[in-house]
Amino acid sequence: MAGNRLRGGGRAGTLAGMTPLDAAPPPRVPSIDVALVRRLIATQFPRWADLPVRPVAVGGWDNRTFHLGDAMTVRLPSAAGYVPQVDKEHRWLPVLAPRLPLTVPTPLARGEPGEGYPFPWAVHRWIDGETARVDRIGDLTAFARTLADFLAALPRPEPAAGPPAGAHSSFRGASLMTYDAETRRAIEALGDRIPVGTVTEIWATALRSTWSGPPVWFHGDVAWGNLLVRGGRLAAVIDFGCCGVGDPACDLAVAWTLLSGPSRSAFRAALAVDDGMWARGRGWVLWKGLITLDNPDPVRAAEASHMLDAVCTEYAESVAR
Repeated sequence: MAGNRLRGGGRAGTLAGMTPLDAAPPPRVPSIDVALVRRLIATQFPRWADLPVRPVAVGGWDNRTFHLGDAMTVRLPSAAGYVPQVDKEHRWLPVLAPRLPLTVPTPLARGEPGEGYPFPWAVHRWIDGETARVDRIGDLTAFARTLADFLAALPRPEPAAGPPAGAHSSFRGASLMTYDAETRRAIEALGDRIPVGTVTEIWATALRSTWSGPPVWFHGDVAWGNLLVRGGRLAAVIDFGCCGVGDPACDLAVAWTLLSGPSRSAFRAALAVDDGMWARGRGWVLWKGLITLDNPDPVRAAEASHMLDAVCTEYAESVAR
Protein backbone atom coordinates (compact mmCIF):
# COMPACT_ATOMS: atom_id res chain seq x y z
CA MET A 1 0.00 0.00 0.00
CA ALA A 2 1.61 3.12 -1.21
CA GLY A 3 3.52 5.15 1.34
CA ASN A 4 2.87 2.55 4.02
CA ARG A 5 4.57 -0.59 2.75
CA LEU A 6 6.50 -2.95 4.95
CA ARG A 7 7.88 -5.29 2.35
CA GLY A 8 11.44 -5.99 1.37
CA GLY A 9 14.45 -8.25 1.54
CA GLY A 10 14.41 -8.77 5.30
CA ARG A 11 10.76 -9.80 5.50
CA ALA A 12 10.90 -11.97 2.40
CA GLY A 13 14.04 -13.73 3.60
CA THR A 14 12.56 -14.52 6.98
CA LEU A 15 9.44 -15.98 5.41
CA ALA A 16 11.57 -18.16 3.16
CA GLY A 17 13.16 -19.73 6.21
CA MET A 18 16.34 -17.68 6.16
CA THR A 19 18.13 -16.37 9.20
CA PRO A 20 20.49 -13.40 9.31
CA LEU A 21 23.39 -15.87 9.26
CA ASP A 22 22.17 -17.31 5.95
CA ALA A 23 22.14 -13.99 4.15
CA ALA A 24 25.05 -11.98 2.82
CA PRO A 25 25.30 -8.41 4.10
CA PRO A 26 23.09 -6.16 1.98
CA PRO A 27 24.84 -3.82 -0.43
CA ARG A 28 25.42 -0.33 0.87
CA VAL A 29 23.00 2.10 -0.76
CA PRO A 30 24.29 5.65 -1.14
CA SER A 31 22.07 8.66 -0.70
CA ILE A 32 19.52 8.52 -3.52
CA ASP A 33 19.27 12.14 -4.53
CA VAL A 34 19.15 14.42 -7.55
CA ALA A 35 22.94 14.43 -7.91
CA LEU A 36 23.08 10.62 -8.12
CA VAL A 37 20.29 10.52 -10.70
CA ARG A 38 22.04 13.13 -12.82
CA ARG A 39 25.26 11.12 -12.79
CA LEU A 40 23.49 7.90 -13.70
CA ILE A 41 21.64 9.53 -16.57
CA ALA A 42 24.75 11.28 -17.86
CA THR A 43 26.83 8.09 -17.95
CA GLN A 44 24.19 5.62 -19.15
CA PHE A 45 21.70 7.68 -21.15
CA PRO A 46 23.62 10.75 -22.32
CA ARG A 47 20.83 11.69 -24.74
CA TRP A 48 18.84 12.77 -21.68
CA ALA A 49 21.73 14.35 -19.78
CA ASP A 50 20.53 17.92 -20.34
CA LEU A 51 17.05 17.30 -18.94
CA PRO A 52 16.30 18.68 -15.48
CA VAL A 53 15.94 16.24 -12.57
CA ARG A 54 13.78 16.88 -9.53
CA PRO A 55 12.03 14.70 -6.91
CA VAL A 56 8.37 13.86 -7.44
CA ALA A 57 5.93 15.54 -5.07
CA VAL A 58 4.63 12.25 -3.61
CA GLY A 59 7.25 9.51 -3.41
CA GLY A 60 6.81 5.84 -2.56
CA TRP A 61 8.46 3.48 -0.11
CA ASP A 62 9.98 0.85 -2.40
CA ASN A 63 11.51 3.28 -4.88
CA ARG A 64 12.85 6.81 -4.89
CA THR A 65 11.28 8.56 -7.86
CA PHE A 66 12.39 11.65 -9.75
CA HIS A 67 11.09 13.68 -12.68
CA LEU A 68 13.35 13.54 -15.73
CA GLY A 69 12.31 16.50 -17.81
CA ASP A 70 8.54 16.84 -18.17
CA ALA A 71 7.76 13.47 -19.73
CA MET A 72 9.72 10.83 -17.80
CA THR A 73 10.44 9.52 -14.32
CA VAL A 74 13.47 7.75 -12.90
CA ARG A 75 12.78 5.05 -10.31
CA LEU A 76 15.53 3.63 -8.10
CA PRO A 77 14.88 0.75 -5.65
CA SER A 78 15.51 1.91 -2.10
CA ALA A 79 16.72 -1.51 -0.88
CA ALA A 80 17.74 -4.91 -2.22
CA GLY A 81 14.34 -6.47 -1.55
CA TYR A 82 12.73 -4.20 -4.14
CA VAL A 83 15.19 -4.91 -6.96
CA PRO A 84 13.12 -7.70 -8.61
CA GLN A 85 10.41 -5.12 -9.30
CA VAL A 86 12.58 -3.43 -11.94
CA ASP A 87 12.81 -6.37 -14.32
CA LYS A 88 9.28 -7.53 -13.55
CA GLU A 89 7.73 -4.21 -14.55
CA HIS A 90 10.05 -3.94 -17.56
CA ARG A 91 8.98 -7.41 -18.74
CA TRP A 92 5.27 -7.43 -17.98
CA LEU A 93 3.88 -3.90 -18.19
CA PRO A 94 4.10 -3.87 -22.02
CA VAL A 95 2.18 -7.18 -22.01
CA LEU A 96 -0.54 -5.98 -19.64
CA ALA A 97 -1.01 -2.42 -20.88
CA PRO A 98 -2.80 -3.06 -24.20
CA ARG A 99 -5.43 -5.19 -22.45
CA LEU A 100 -6.31 -2.81 -19.64
CA PRO A 101 -8.94 -0.02 -19.68
CA LEU A 102 -6.82 2.56 -17.83
CA THR A 103 -3.35 3.98 -18.33
CA VAL A 104 -0.49 2.09 -16.67
CA PRO A 105 3.24 2.91 -16.59
CA THR A 106 5.33 2.55 -19.75
CA PRO A 107 8.93 1.41 -19.19
CA LEU A 108 11.34 3.33 -21.44
CA ALA A 109 14.78 2.18 -20.30
CA ARG A 110 16.51 -0.04 -17.77
CA GLY A 111 19.58 1.34 -16.03
CA GLU A 112 22.49 -0.65 -14.64
CA PRO A 113 24.27 -0.29 -11.28
CA GLY A 114 26.76 2.52 -11.33
CA GLU A 115 28.07 5.70 -9.68
CA GLY A 116 28.14 3.86 -6.36
CA TYR A 117 24.49 2.80 -6.67
CA PRO A 118 24.34 -1.04 -6.48
CA PHE A 119 21.02 -1.88 -8.15
CA PRO A 120 19.34 -1.78 -11.57
CA TRP A 121 16.88 1.07 -12.00
CA ALA A 122 14.25 2.22 -14.48
CA VAL A 123 13.04 5.11 -16.59
CA HIS A 124 9.28 5.28 -17.16
CA ARG A 125 7.01 7.65 -19.03
CA TRP A 126 5.46 10.23 -16.72
CA ILE A 127 1.69 9.89 -16.18
CA ASP A 128 -0.07 13.11 -15.30
CA GLY A 129 -2.58 13.02 -12.44
CA GLU A 130 -3.08 13.42 -8.71
CA THR A 131 -3.06 10.64 -6.15
CA ALA A 132 -6.56 9.48 -5.28
CA ARG A 133 -7.34 11.18 -2.00
CA VAL A 134 -11.05 11.19 -1.26
CA ASP A 135 -11.24 14.97 -1.52
CA ARG A 136 -9.93 14.77 -5.11
CA ILE A 137 -12.52 12.23 -6.28
CA GLY A 138 -15.69 13.67 -7.77
CA ASP A 139 -17.97 10.65 -7.29
CA LEU A 140 -16.56 7.92 -5.06
CA THR A 141 -19.12 5.33 -6.19
CA ALA A 142 -18.37 5.94 -9.87
CA PHE A 143 -14.66 5.80 -9.02
CA ALA A 144 -15.22 2.43 -7.31
CA ARG A 145 -16.97 0.98 -10.36
CA THR A 146 -14.21 2.18 -12.68
CA LEU A 147 -11.60 0.60 -10.43
CA ALA A 148 -13.60 -2.64 -10.33
CA ASP A 149 -13.70 -2.68 -14.15
CA PHE A 150 -9.92 -2.32 -14.21
CA LEU A 151 -9.38 -5.15 -11.72
CA ALA A 152 -11.83 -7.37 -13.61
CA ALA A 153 -9.81 -6.79 -16.78
CA LEU A 154 -6.46 -7.45 -15.10
CA PRO A 155 -6.83 -11.25 -14.77
CA ARG A 156 -7.62 -11.67 -18.48
CA PRO A 157 -4.08 -11.62 -19.91
CA GLU A 158 -2.67 -15.13 -20.13
CA PRO A 159 -1.25 -15.83 -16.65
CA ALA A 160 0.66 -19.00 -17.46
CA ALA A 161 4.06 -17.35 -17.82
CA GLY A 162 3.49 -14.63 -15.24
CA PRO A 163 5.49 -14.50 -11.98
CA PRO A 164 3.85 -16.69 -9.29
CA ALA A 165 3.16 -14.95 -5.99
CA GLY A 166 6.18 -15.04 -3.72
CA ALA A 167 8.88 -12.92 -2.12
CA HIS A 168 8.93 -10.52 -5.11
CA SER A 169 5.28 -9.63 -4.36
CA SER A 170 5.68 -9.68 -0.55
CA PHE A 171 3.53 -12.80 -0.86
CA ARG A 172 0.57 -10.78 -2.07
CA GLY A 173 -1.42 -13.23 -4.16
CA ALA A 174 -0.28 -16.13 -1.96
CA SER A 175 -2.05 -17.68 1.01
CA LEU A 176 -2.77 -15.49 4.01
CA MET A 177 -1.24 -18.29 6.08
CA THR A 178 2.09 -16.74 5.12
CA TYR A 179 1.39 -14.02 7.67
CA ASP A 180 -0.54 -16.06 10.25
CA ALA A 181 2.19 -16.15 12.90
CA GLU A 182 2.99 -12.47 12.46
CA THR A 183 -0.69 -11.51 12.70
CA ARG A 184 -1.26 -13.54 15.86
CA ARG A 185 1.84 -12.05 17.48
CA ALA A 186 0.54 -8.56 16.68
CA ILE A 187 -2.87 -9.35 18.17
CA GLU A 188 -1.24 -10.59 21.37
CA ALA A 189 1.14 -7.63 21.58
CA LEU A 190 -1.57 -5.00 21.02
CA GLY A 191 -3.81 -6.54 23.67
CA ASP A 192 -6.59 -4.30 24.92
CA ARG A 193 -5.71 -1.57 22.43
CA ILE A 194 -7.77 -3.53 19.88
CA PRO A 195 -10.99 -5.60 20.03
CA VAL A 196 -9.12 -8.89 20.35
CA GLY A 197 -12.15 -11.15 19.97
CA THR A 198 -13.36 -9.43 16.82
CA VAL A 199 -10.02 -9.24 15.05
CA THR A 200 -9.24 -12.85 15.92
CA GLU A 201 -12.59 -13.90 14.45
CA ILE A 202 -12.01 -11.84 11.31
CA TRP A 203 -8.59 -13.42 10.84
CA ALA A 204 -9.90 -16.95 11.41
CA THR A 205 -12.71 -16.36 8.90
CA ALA A 206 -10.20 -15.14 6.31
CA LEU A 207 -8.00 -18.20 6.79
CA ARG A 208 -10.92 -20.61 6.33
CA SER A 209 -11.24 -19.51 2.72
CA THR A 210 -8.76 -20.37 -0.04
CA TRP A 211 -8.48 -19.51 -3.72
CA SER A 212 -9.64 -22.57 -5.66
CA GLY A 213 -9.42 -21.23 -9.19
CA PRO A 214 -6.41 -21.05 -11.48
CA PRO A 215 -3.88 -18.31 -10.69
CA VAL A 216 -4.74 -14.94 -12.22
CA TRP A 217 -2.99 -11.59 -12.46
CA PHE A 218 -3.15 -9.28 -9.47
CA HIS A 219 -1.74 -5.78 -8.95
CA GLY A 220 -0.72 -6.34 -5.34
CA ASP A 221 -0.81 -2.77 -4.05
CA VAL A 222 -4.12 -1.13 -4.96
CA ALA A 223 -3.93 1.91 -2.70
CA TRP A 224 -4.76 5.60 -3.01
CA GLY A 225 -1.14 6.52 -3.75
CA ASN A 226 -1.06 4.18 -6.74
CA LEU A 227 -4.33 5.41 -8.24
CA LEU A 228 -4.26 8.66 -10.21
CA VAL A 229 -7.22 10.91 -10.86
CA ARG A 230 -7.76 13.63 -13.41
CA GLY A 231 -10.82 15.85 -13.25
CA GLY A 232 -12.03 13.87 -10.25
CA ARG A 233 -12.08 10.56 -12.18
CA LEU A 234 -9.82 7.54 -12.01
CA ALA A 235 -7.38 7.81 -14.92
CA ALA A 236 -4.39 5.57 -14.23
CA VAL A 237 -3.05 2.79 -12.03
CA ILE A 238 0.67 2.85 -11.26
CA ASP A 239 3.35 0.88 -9.35
CA PHE A 240 3.09 -2.74 -10.45
CA GLY A 241 6.09 -3.74 -8.35
CA CYS A 242 4.03 -6.24 -6.34
CA CYS A 243 2.15 -7.71 -9.30
CA GLY A 244 2.09 -11.39 -10.13
CA VAL A 245 -0.26 -14.31 -10.64
CA GLY A 246 -2.14 -16.01 -7.82
CA ASP A 247 -5.13 -15.13 -5.62
CA PRO A 248 -6.43 -11.63 -6.48
CA ALA A 249 -8.07 -11.14 -3.05
CA CYS A 250 -5.20 -8.86 -2.01
CA ASP A 251 -6.47 -6.28 -4.52
CA LEU A 252 -9.71 -5.91 -2.55
CA ALA A 253 -7.92 -4.11 0.30
CA VAL A 254 -8.84 -0.76 -1.23
CA ALA A 255 -12.46 -1.44 -0.24
CA TRP A 256 -11.53 -0.68 3.38
CA THR A 257 -8.61 1.72 2.94
CA LEU A 258 -10.24 4.18 0.50
CA LEU A 259 -13.85 3.21 -0.14
CA SER A 260 -16.74 3.15 2.32
CA GLY A 261 -20.50 2.68 2.47
CA PRO A 262 -22.16 2.83 -0.97
CA SER A 263 -18.84 2.98 -2.85
CA ARG A 264 -17.62 -0.18 -1.09
CA SER A 265 -20.87 -1.95 -1.92
CA ALA A 266 -20.69 -0.85 -5.56
CA PHE A 267 -17.11 -2.07 -5.80
CA ARG A 268 -18.00 -5.51 -4.48
CA ALA A 269 -21.08 -5.81 -6.68
CA ALA A 270 -19.19 -4.80 -9.82
CA LEU A 271 -16.57 -7.48 -9.16
CA ALA A 272 -19.19 -10.09 -8.15
CA VAL A 273 -16.96 -11.13 -5.23
CA ASP A 274 -18.10 -14.13 -3.18
CA ASP A 275 -18.00 -14.25 0.63
CA GLY A 276 -14.74 -16.21 0.77
CA MET A 277 -12.78 -13.83 -1.43
CA TRP A 278 -14.23 -10.84 0.41
CA ALA A 279 -13.12 -12.38 3.72
CA ARG A 280 -9.58 -12.84 2.40
CA GLY A 281 -9.49 -9.25 1.21
CA ARG A 282 -10.58 -8.18 4.67
CA GLY A 283 -7.83 -10.36 6.10
CA TRP A 284 -5.14 -8.58 4.07
CA VAL A 285 -6.25 -5.23 5.48
CA LEU A 286 -6.43 -6.60 9.02
CA TRP A 287 -2.85 -7.95 8.79
CA LYS A 288 -1.50 -4.65 7.51
CA GLY A 289 -3.36 -2.58 10.07
CA LEU A 290 -2.20 -4.74 12.97
CA ILE A 291 1.49 -4.75 12.05
CA THR A 292 1.62 -0.98 11.41
CA LEU A 293 -0.50 0.34 14.27
CA ASP A 294 2.63 1.01 16.33
CA ASN A 295 4.44 2.76 13.48
CA PRO A 296 6.43 5.74 14.85
CA ASP A 297 5.22 7.86 11.94
CA PRO A 298 1.91 9.31 13.20
CA VAL A 299 0.46 9.46 9.68
CA ARG A 300 1.07 5.75 9.10
CA ALA A 301 -0.19 4.89 12.55
CA ALA A 302 -3.37 6.85 11.84
CA GLU A 303 -3.80 5.01 8.53
CA ALA A 304 -3.45 1.69 10.37
CA SER A 305 -6.04 2.74 12.94
CA HIS A 306 -8.42 3.69 10.13
CA MET A 307 -7.90 0.29 8.46
CA LEU A 308 -8.72 -1.59 11.64
CA ASP A 309 -11.78 0.53 12.39
CA ALA A 310 -13.09 0.09 8.84
CA VAL A 311 -12.55 -3.68 8.83
CA CYS A 312 -14.10 -4.25 12.25
CA THR A 313 -17.11 -2.04 11.54
CA GLU A 314 -17.82 -3.60 8.15
CA TYR A 315 -17.40 -7.11 9.56
CA ALA A 316 -19.82 -6.39 12.40
CA GLU A 317 -22.36 -5.05 9.91
CA SER A 318 -21.99 -8.15 7.71
CA VAL A 319 -22.55 -10.48 10.67
CA ALA A 320 -25.63 -8.52 11.74
CA ARG A 321 -27.27 -8.80 8.29
